[in-house]
Amino acid sequence: MNSYKLLLLALCMALFTNAQENPNSGEAKEVILPDFVLVFSKTSGFRHKSIEKGMQTIREIGRANNFVALQTETSADFNAENLNNFKLVIFLSTTMDVLNDQEQEVFKNYINKGGNFMGIHAATDTEYDWPWYGKMVGAYFENHPRQQKARIEVVDRTHPATVHLNDEWFHFDEWYNFMNLNPDVNVLMKLDESSYDGGTNGDNHPIAWYHTYDGGRVFYTGLGHTEEAFDDSNFKQHLLGGIEWCLGRK
Repeated sequence: MNSYKLLLLALCMALFTNAQENPNSGEAKEVILPDFVLVFSKTSGFRHKSIEKGMQTIREIGRANNFVALQTETSADFNAENLNNFKLVIFLSTTMDVLNDQEQEVFKNYINKGGNFMGIHAATDTEYDWPWYGKMVGAYFENHPRQQKARIEVVDRTHPATVHLNDEWFHFDEWYNFMNLNPDVNVLMKLDESSYDGGTNGDNHPIAWYHTYDGGRVFYTGLGHTEEAFDDSNFKQHLLGGIEWCLGRK
């Protein structure tokens, strides 16, 4: 049995035992096992300082919302036996080539069989030579101006990742300009390029989106460059909404 499966089994047993030892006023209590999420943060290019803070935040969100997030930077963990343990894979600011050909095929099969994907920030700065991935994540990073505050237009407030937001959101981050935008994604938020310096996508500058792709659910947010972003309550709720949508909860 692989190490991930042993760890997940141990976590499930601990949760079940705790539920049995702490009954709710003597009434039968349903045990709802958590979903398991794999957070992949391997970098072969620039490494964001916010990765560790992002992982900490995802773990904290998970403890409060019945999912368990495990982190890896080992691409060899992208094998069928391991991935089958997880309902969602998150690429947390991965950069450049992070999977070899065999690992790519395993991950594609995972999505084809109903696995789900979430990309945060530099997930679009990843796997430029893999067109399938580019269409899945929804775009590729091209460049960015200096970090600054910008106005975000929330164009769809019906999604779990945006339902808590107003029509506009002023946020400080590093704003990516994109190339090879997939026109088939559902845009949730766009940047108002008149509100900051250095935008090159014009009126169509999506910064968060979702779609179903090749068998799985896919969500991407371009926010999350800074460590401070992961302390922002709006951003944490944005992440939670994206994760819960990917998990099929909402």
